[in-house]
Amino acid sequence: MSKITNIKSREILDSRGRPTLEVVVYAGVATGTFQVPSGASTGSAEASELRDSDGHMSRAIENIEKIIKPSLLGVEVTEQKKIDETMIALDGTGDKSRLGGNAMVGVSIAAAKASASAEGRELFEYLRTLSDIKPSRQTPYLYFNYINGGKHAASPLSFQEHIIVPQADSIGEALEIAWNVETALGIIITNEYGDSAGSSMGDEGGYIIPENDYKKPFDLLRQAVVASKCDGLVRLATDVAASSFYKNGSYLVGGKTYSAKELRDIFIALDKEFNFLSIEDPFFEGSFKDFADLKSVLEAKIVGDDLTVTNSKKLAEAVAQNAIDAIIIKPNQIGTLTETLATMKEARDNGLDCIVSHRSGETEDSFIADLVYAFGCFGLKAGALRRPERVIKYKRLLDITK
Repeated sequence: MSKITNIKSREILDSRGRPTLEVVVYAGVATGTFQVPSGASTGSAEASELRDSDGHMSRAIENIEKIIKPSLLGVEVTEQKKIDETMIALDGTGDKSRLGGNAMVGVSIAAAKASASAEGRELFEYLRTLSDIKPSRQTPYLYFNYINGGKHAASPLSFQEHIIVPQADSIGEALEIAWNVETALGIIITNEYGDSAGSSMGDEGGYIIPENDYKKPFDLLRQAVVASKCDGLVRLATDVAASSFYKNGSYLVGGKTYSAKELRDIFIALDKEFNFLSIEDPFFEGSFKDFADLKSVLEAKIVGDDLTVTNSKKLAEAVAQNAIDAIIIKPNQIGTLTETLATMKEARDNGLDCIVSHRSGETEDSFIADLVYAFGCFGLKAGALRRPERVIKYKRLLDITK
């Protein structure tokens, strides 16, 4: 018997130097700590992130202290569903705007960590007791965002993420491939754009280049793959984050305006040249039909993020319209671990892959590595090997797969 005996929270800084939350759940001598990430490129239907008017966390902390904690003291820490449903009922809103999705997910995941500690289990082992989710792979593909654009960088590039995905079953081998490509890419970018670009770094650890040609980053990545002698060992992928450059029915890319059909033609041409593994959020978050249309003509996986926001209702709509092949999973998009796992199970039950993802404002918490491994997810997006808060996720995954 391990009942919740205390919950504490405090303000910390994320990887961008902005305030976020750290939550600790106590169950006797067992404890669990979760540091909550924060996104820059966010879907409009995400769980609300509660902040003060100046961006700080005092309101969220007060909600944990005065509303959430009194209701959870004495509850068995192993009763994850009860913990999460209690918070959902206390919040009483559709978007978790009363308590704050950040406050709720902080408590939810910290409780899961405390429960794993109380039971003497590895976190990924404990997570498997909470849901039966059909695996896609024994180890995930690793998605490294090596050229940052969009809201992740002060860059003229419209597409947000330009990604390499090593085609390796071994996490150690995938990391070695990524390091070799990164080294080659740094030299290529320095030679083409100068020392400033060669030492630049976006939110997710990728390079920032003074370029607005949407094709150029993929050319650079391919050059780096060849230069590092990793040709045939790497696929390319992209997170377009098209909602960020959509306005009044059109898309602004590289200083030019495109219709959805014209943008579709761009993706078809890019895929023909670069053979993408996946294309994430190629259209505005409400454009299920456009997603479905692109999916019908490409072999690349079409992935929903802003479209689906780890939300089972949004996922159901995407499934009904045959709009996607895979879904991005971000626990702070929905606000509790129980809801996250329900969305993951629904996706797999409908034949969709899950790609677990970090956020642009990250912390040194490695929870998503355990989550992706626990359920045999298709992929893990955790950024480039140039920032410590990204590396810690890969290191944890490496440790638990050895």
